[in-house]
Amino acid sequence: MADPTQHASPSRRLGRGMSWAFIVLMLALAATCAFLGHWQMQRLAEKEALIAAVDARIDAEPIPVPEATTWNTLDLESLNFQPVTMIGSFRYSQTVTVFTSLLNGRGMASGPGFWVVTPFVLADGSGTVFVNRGFIPEEVQPAAVSDGDSQDVEVTVSGLLRPGEKAGLITPSPNTSDRIEWVRDPERLAAMVDPALAPFAPFYVDLPAGAPGELPQGGETVIEFPNNHLGYAYTWYGFAIVAIVMLGYWIIRERAAGKG
Repeated sequence: MADPTQHASPSRRLGRGMSWAFIVLMLALAATCAFLGHWQMQRLAEKEALIAAVDARIDAEPIPVPEATTWNTLDLESLNFQPVTMIGSFRYSQTVTVFTSLLNGRGMASGPGFWVVTPFVLADGSGTVFVNRGFIPEEVQPAAVSDGDSQDVEVTVSGLLRPGEKAGLITPSPNTSDRIEWVRDPERLAAMVDPALAPFAPFYVDLPAGAPGELPQGGETVIEFPNNHLGYAYTWYGFAIVAIVMLGYWIIRERAAGKG
Protein backbone atom coordinates (compact mmCIF):
# COMPACT_ATOMS: atom_id res chain seq x y z
CA MET A 1 0.00 0.00 0.00
CA ALA A 2 1.33 3.42 -0.84
CA ASP A 3 2.30 5.74 1.98
CA PRO A 4 -0.32 8.52 2.00
CA THR A 5 2.28 11.01 3.20
CA GLN A 6 4.11 10.53 -0.10
CA HIS A 7 1.17 12.17 -1.86
CA ALA A 8 0.90 15.10 0.61
CA SER A 9 1.25 18.40 -1.09
CA PRO A 10 4.36 20.53 -0.39
CA SER A 11 2.22 23.14 1.35
CA ARG A 12 0.77 20.50 3.72
CA ARG A 13 4.24 19.13 4.53
CA LEU A 14 5.42 22.69 5.17
CA GLY A 15 2.43 23.27 7.42
CA ARG A 16 3.22 20.15 9.46
CA GLY A 17 6.86 21.24 9.79
CA MET A 18 5.82 24.68 10.99
CA SER A 19 3.40 23.10 13.47
CA TRP A 20 6.15 21.02 15.05
CA ALA A 21 8.45 24.05 15.10
CA PHE A 22 5.75 26.04 16.92
CA ILE A 23 5.29 23.27 19.49
CA VAL A 24 9.04 23.03 20.13
CA LEU A 25 9.30 26.81 20.38
CA MET A 26 6.49 27.10 22.93
CA LEU A 27 7.87 24.23 25.02
CA ALA A 28 11.32 25.82 24.96
CA LEU A 29 9.80 29.16 25.96
CA ALA A 30 7.92 27.58 28.85
CA ALA A 31 11.05 25.72 30.02
CA THR A 32 13.15 28.88 29.84
CA CYS A 33 10.62 30.90 31.84
CA ALA A 34 10.36 28.14 34.45
CA PHE A 35 14.17 28.04 34.73
CA LEU A 36 14.32 31.82 35.21
CA GLY A 37 11.61 31.61 37.87
CA HIS A 38 13.62 28.92 39.70
CA TRP A 39 16.75 31.06 39.43
CA GLN A 40 14.93 34.03 40.96
CA MET A 41 13.80 31.83 43.86
CA GLN A 42 17.44 30.88 44.44
CA ARG A 43 18.40 34.57 44.38
CA LEU A 44 15.57 35.25 46.86
CA ALA A 45 17.03 32.71 49.29
CA GLU A 46 20.50 34.23 48.91
CA LYS A 47 19.20 37.77 49.45
CA GLU A 48 17.21 36.76 52.54
CA ALA A 49 20.31 35.05 53.96
CA LEU A 50 22.35 38.21 53.28
CA ILE A 51 19.77 40.44 54.99
CA ALA A 52 19.67 38.15 58.02
CA ALA A 53 23.47 38.12 58.22
CA VAL A 54 23.68 41.92 58.04
CA ASP A 55 20.93 42.33 60.63
CA ALA A 56 22.90 40.14 63.02
CA ARG A 57 26.24 41.76 62.12
CA ILE A 58 25.25 45.40 62.46
CA ASP A 59 24.24 45.07 66.11
CA ALA A 60 27.37 43.13 67.05
CA GLU A 61 30.22 44.51 69.13
CA PRO A 62 32.89 46.29 67.06
CA ILE A 63 35.89 44.25 66.06
CA PRO A 64 39.39 45.63 65.39
CA VAL A 65 39.70 46.93 61.86
CA PRO A 66 41.33 44.28 59.60
CA GLU A 67 45.12 44.47 59.62
CA ALA A 68 46.83 45.95 56.60
CA THR A 69 48.52 42.64 55.85
CA THR A 70 45.10 41.12 55.09
CA TRP A 71 43.73 43.92 52.91
CA ASN A 72 44.57 42.26 49.61
CA THR A 73 42.69 39.08 50.49
CA LEU A 74 39.65 40.40 52.38
CA ASP A 75 36.15 39.16 51.55
CA LEU A 76 34.60 42.61 51.72
CA GLU A 77 31.03 41.44 51.21
CA SER A 78 31.24 39.27 54.32
CA LEU A 79 32.37 42.36 56.25
CA ASN A 80 29.87 44.80 54.80
CA PHE A 81 28.23 46.80 57.65
CA GLN A 82 30.54 45.17 60.19
CA PRO A 83 31.15 47.49 63.17
CA VAL A 84 34.88 48.09 63.53
CA THR A 85 37.12 50.12 65.80
CA MET A 86 40.57 51.55 65.12
CA ILE A 87 43.21 53.78 66.67
CA GLY A 88 45.03 56.43 64.70
CA SER A 89 44.86 60.03 63.58
CA PHE A 90 42.97 61.97 60.93
CA ARG A 91 44.79 63.89 58.23
CA TYR A 92 42.28 66.71 57.94
CA SER A 93 44.35 68.61 55.38
CA GLN A 94 43.88 65.67 52.99
CA THR A 95 40.07 65.64 53.19
CA VAL A 96 38.15 64.85 49.99
CA THR A 97 34.45 65.58 49.55
CA VAL A 98 32.20 63.18 47.62
CA PHE A 99 29.10 64.64 46.01
CA THR A 100 25.76 63.15 47.02
CA SER A 101 22.13 64.03 47.52
CA LEU A 102 20.88 63.01 50.93
CA LEU A 103 17.17 62.25 51.02
CA ASN A 104 15.34 61.87 54.32
CA GLY A 105 18.46 62.47 56.38
CA ARG A 106 18.35 61.34 59.99
CA GLY A 107 19.86 64.64 61.10
CA MET A 108 18.97 68.26 60.40
CA ALA A 109 20.85 68.54 57.09
CA SER A 110 19.72 66.98 53.82
CA GLY A 111 19.49 67.66 50.10
CA PRO A 112 22.43 68.22 47.73
CA GLY A 113 25.76 68.09 49.50
CA PHE A 114 28.88 66.06 50.13
CA TRP A 115 30.28 63.23 52.17
CA VAL A 116 33.36 64.39 54.06
CA VAL A 117 35.99 61.68 53.61
CA THR A 118 39.26 62.02 55.52
CA PRO A 119 42.29 59.70 55.57
CA PHE A 120 42.81 58.03 58.95
CA VAL A 121 46.38 56.84 59.51
CA LEU A 122 46.50 53.78 61.75
CA ALA A 123 48.54 54.17 64.93
CA ASP A 124 50.91 51.34 64.02
CA GLY A 125 51.78 53.09 60.74
CA SER A 126 50.73 50.08 58.68
CA GLY A 127 48.32 51.94 56.42
CA THR A 128 45.49 54.39 55.96
CA VAL A 129 41.72 53.92 56.06
CA PHE A 130 39.39 56.47 54.49
CA VAL A 131 36.72 57.55 56.97
CA ASN A 132 33.37 59.00 55.90
CA ARG A 133 32.84 61.51 58.69
CA GLY A 134 29.34 62.37 57.49
CA PHE A 135 27.24 64.70 55.35
CA ILE A 136 27.52 68.44 54.85
CA PRO A 137 25.30 70.78 52.80
CA GLU A 138 26.67 72.11 49.51
CA GLU A 139 27.50 75.57 50.81
CA VAL A 140 29.78 74.19 53.56
CA GLN A 141 32.04 72.27 51.17
CA PRO A 142 34.79 74.92 50.76
CA ALA A 143 35.32 75.10 54.52
CA ALA A 144 35.46 71.31 54.83
CA VAL A 145 38.41 70.96 52.44
CA SER A 146 40.33 73.97 53.80
CA ASP A 147 40.44 72.64 57.35
CA GLY A 148 44.16 72.03 57.22
CA ASP A 149 45.21 73.55 60.55
CA SER A 150 43.56 70.95 62.77
CA GLN A 151 45.99 68.93 64.83
CA ASP A 152 46.38 65.29 63.89
CA VAL A 153 45.63 63.90 67.35
CA GLU A 154 45.57 60.16 68.03
CA VAL A 155 42.00 59.02 68.65
CA THR A 156 39.92 55.86 68.73
CA VAL A 157 36.99 55.75 66.31
CA SER A 158 34.27 53.22 65.64
CA GLY A 159 32.04 52.88 62.61
CA LEU A 160 30.69 50.58 59.93
CA LEU A 161 33.03 48.98 57.41
CA ARG A 162 31.83 49.50 53.83
CA PRO A 163 33.23 48.09 50.56
CA GLY A 164 34.32 50.80 48.18
CA GLU A 165 31.92 52.09 45.53
CA LYS A 166 32.82 51.65 41.87
CA ALA A 167 32.59 54.37 39.26
CA GLY A 168 30.17 53.83 36.38
CA LEU A 169 30.75 54.46 32.71
CA ILE A 170 29.40 58.00 32.97
CA THR A 171 30.99 58.92 36.32
CA PRO A 172 32.89 62.20 35.87
CA SER A 173 36.58 62.52 36.59
CA PRO A 174 37.45 63.97 40.00
CA ASN A 175 37.62 67.72 40.43
CA THR A 176 41.08 67.88 41.96
CA SER A 177 41.19 71.68 42.31
CA ASP A 178 38.09 71.72 44.54
CA ARG A 179 38.81 68.27 46.00
CA ILE A 180 35.51 66.83 44.82
CA GLU A 181 34.93 63.18 43.98
CA TRP A 182 31.77 61.41 42.82
CA VAL A 183 32.12 57.92 44.34
CA ARG A 184 33.53 56.60 47.60
CA ASP A 185 36.13 54.48 45.85
CA PRO A 186 39.33 54.13 47.91
CA GLU A 187 41.42 53.75 44.75
CA ARG A 188 40.15 57.02 43.30
CA LEU A 189 40.31 58.77 46.67
CA ALA A 190 43.92 57.64 47.11
CA ALA A 191 44.85 59.45 43.91
CA MET A 192 43.76 62.75 45.51
CA VAL A 193 45.77 62.54 48.73
CA ASP A 194 49.41 62.39 49.76
CA PRO A 195 50.87 59.13 48.35
CA ALA A 196 53.06 58.90 51.46
CA LEU A 197 49.95 57.75 53.32
CA ALA A 198 49.89 54.47 51.36
CA PRO A 199 48.96 51.68 51.57
CA PHE A 200 45.24 52.41 51.52
CA ALA A 201 42.51 50.04 52.69
CA PRO A 202 40.15 48.74 49.97
CA PHE A 203 37.21 49.78 52.16
CA TYR A 204 36.06 52.87 54.01
CA VAL A 205 34.41 53.36 57.41
CA ASP A 206 31.17 55.27 58.04
CA LEU A 207 31.10 57.14 61.35
CA PRO A 208 27.96 57.10 63.55
CA ALA A 209 25.86 60.16 64.37
CA GLY A 210 27.36 62.81 66.62
CA ALA A 211 25.67 65.52 68.63
CA PRO A 212 22.43 66.96 67.17
CA GLY A 213 23.20 69.68 64.62
CA GLU A 214 26.87 68.73 64.42
CA LEU A 215 28.57 68.80 61.02
CA PRO A 216 29.67 66.63 59.36
CA GLN A 217 26.43 64.78 60.03
CA GLY A 218 27.30 61.15 60.73
CA GLY A 219 25.02 58.16 61.09
CA GLU A 220 23.61 58.42 57.57
CA THR A 221 24.58 54.94 56.41
CA VAL A 222 21.83 53.56 54.18
CA ILE A 223 21.18 49.91 55.01
CA GLU A 224 18.89 48.78 52.25
CA PHE A 225 18.78 45.71 50.03
CA PRO A 226 16.31 45.78 47.13
CA ASN A 227 14.53 42.44 47.21
CA ASN A 228 12.14 41.99 44.29
CA HIS A 229 13.11 38.42 43.50
CA LEU A 230 9.81 36.87 44.61
CA GLY A 231 7.86 39.15 42.29
CA TYR A 232 10.23 38.39 39.44
CA ALA A 233 9.87 34.65 40.12
CA TYR A 234 6.07 34.84 40.02
CA THR A 235 6.31 36.78 36.75
CA TRP A 236 8.52 34.16 35.08
CA TYR A 237 6.40 31.28 36.37
CA GLY A 238 3.35 33.12 35.05
CA PHE A 239 4.93 33.41 31.60
CA ALA A 240 5.66 29.67 31.66
CA ILE A 241 2.02 28.88 32.49
CA VAL A 242 0.79 31.24 29.79
CA ALA A 243 3.03 29.56 27.22
CA ILE A 244 1.67 26.11 28.13
CA VAL A 245 -1.94 27.32 28.09
CA MET A 246 -1.44 28.96 24.68
CA LEU A 247 0.12 25.78 23.33
CA GLY A 248 -2.73 23.65 24.67
CA TYR A 249 -5.32 25.99 23.16
CA TRP A 250 -3.51 25.92 19.82
CA ILE A 251 -3.35 22.07 19.79
CA ILE A 252 -7.07 21.79 20.58
CA ARG A 253 -7.91 24.26 17.81
CA GLU A 254 -5.69 22.44 15.31
CA ARG A 255 -7.30 19.08 16.11
CA ALA A 256 -10.78 20.56 15.75
CA ALA A 257 -9.82 22.05 12.40
CA GLY A 258 -8.40 18.70 11.27
CA LYS A 259 -11.62 16.86 12.10
CA GLY A 260 -13.62 19.47 10.28
